Amino acid sequence: MKKILLALSLCCVLAACNDFLDMTPRDSISDKVMWASTESAEYAVNNVYSYTYDIFANWPSTVGITEAFTDEFKYGGYNNFAYNLIPSQVAYGGADLTANFVSVYLGCWTELYSAVRRTNEAISNLKALGGGLPQADQTRLMAELRLMRGWLYFELVKRYKEIIIYDEDLSKIAIDKALSSEEEGWDFVSADLNFAAENLPEKAAAKGRLDKGAAYALICRSMLYAERWADVISAADALEQLGYGLLDDYAKVFTVSGNKESILQYNFSYSDAVYHEFDYYYTPGGDYKLVDQQGGGYGTPTQEMVESYELATGGFPDWTPWHSSTTAEPPYALLEPRFHATILYNGAPWKKRKIEPYVGGTDGWCTWNKEPQPQGRTTTGYYLRKLVDETHDLSERTQSTQHFVVLRYGEALLNKAEACYRSNDPAGANAAVRAIRARVGLPYSDKSGAALWQAIRQERRVELAFEGLWYWDLRRWEEAAQAYPTGLNGYQVHGLKIEPTAVEGQFLYTYVSVDDKDRNFPAKMYRFPLPEGELSSNALVEQYPEWR
Repeated sequence: MKKILLALSLCCVLAACNDFLDMTPRDSISDKVMWASTESAEYAVNNVYSYTYDIFANWPSTVGITEAFTDEFKYGGYNNFAYNLIPSQVAYGGADLTANFVSVYLGCWTELYSAVRRTNEAISNLKALGGGLPQADQTRLMAELRLMRGWLYFELVKRYKEIIIYDEDLSKIAIDKALSSEEEGWDFVSADLNFAAENLPEKAAAKGRLDKGAAYALICRSMLYAERWADVISAADALEQLGYGLLDDYAKVFTVSGNKESILQYNFSYSDAVYHEFDYYYTPGGDYKLVDQQGGGYGTPTQEMVESYELATGGFPDWTPWHSSTTAEPPYALLEPRFHATILYNGAPWKKRKIEPYVGGTDGWCTWNKEPQPQGRTTTGYYLRKLVDETHDLSERTQSTQHFVVLRYGEALLNKAEACYRSNDPAGANAAVRAIRARVGLPYSDKSGAALWQAIRQERRVELAFEGLWYWDLRRWEEAAQAYPTGLNGYQVHGLKIEPTAVEGQFLYTYVSVDDKDRNFPAKMYRFPLPEGELSSNALVEQYPEWR
């Protein structure tokens, strides 16, 4: 999908005999004019498109990558900021998880409802003022707007379960409005997304705008949360029929624009001043050090995540020797392709050099809670590779333009695997898991029961690593409040502290905790609390029982 520039300024120039008396605004146009032609109506809809970036990147990034709330990722700073201590406070739970704290850092209630309001205004205007547009354009633009509204409401229901539903009838907006049931929320999401899927064009005819694939991918994701398994399966099948499939090279899914696995991607352009700061936060710190700048290394993968990857031949290596101190070289080279596409380790090739995440190395080591800022150094002995742009030349600029893959077929296939399992269709589930593993050359034999569920769980963890889904998976499965390793209670995450020895080329690897307390997920976090602003202004709602 082409990146739609957020700044929109249309000038209306009218002739006047007396410039002093000419009160015509010259930096805007009326709603009536905006919705009078397809071209200008598309500009109006483009403003709603901007929420795709907020949903995917801005709102979750209030506290960084959500995998940091799990055993997969660790932010290394000890100062009380986002991308520093706050993600660890979320993971530790306890007294920090007040209703206000969760509302501010995780809820996004106000932001989401502001976006819903703008989207409903656009739908209302299209209905009232867009009658002069060709019928096909009216239907298409309505489908685009309803896709966005369904997506926004999905984000609300997955956080809060019971939410307030507003549609395009703006006369129904009221200060006092009751919560809907969770089922009503999912019905609303389903209706919007299914309308979009039925009425949007396929990608080839969409000319860079939202298309059927995006709608079906969102149905596939949202109905997984709703536990409407048949809808998940049919949406995944529809994506296959539209021509989406797995790319042969897993690593290229995130670096090659417009590949057959990418259903919806967000593009950037430096020349248009549309860029992001992802590399600034996650590039190995040595990249900055080598050009005499500071940046990178704010968050890094954990040893627990590294140990989630199988050998390239299948099965897991025995990591026991590295759970103390040893000079033996870890079995990184033997691990499957997704590990090498996702995580940078000691000696890994990167930008025509080798990663040096050891004490005194170019990338360096930072001790958690002893040094308040990593300044590019790793806290775990690793760096993130997936989603980071290896072609980014920091000597030219710090801003990044590598595209973000927002929705992809690999996720849809795993959604189908889970839905088949829940629907007592082990054959369908096994087929989807086998396809995911075959792409990276891993063997697979059919499974059933608990073993099949574990296989699906494993593939979601590694296939979708750092795509912002694992925390929400554990939460929607209601496994997060269980003891580790099934859930997120009673554990600490670890790294390998790496130190050169007196022997050239040899390193001492020491297993260290990079937490200073156990992590905890209280069951009340299965839904986020209503914000104080809503409670104080809306007489028809009260706080959810678990947060009172």
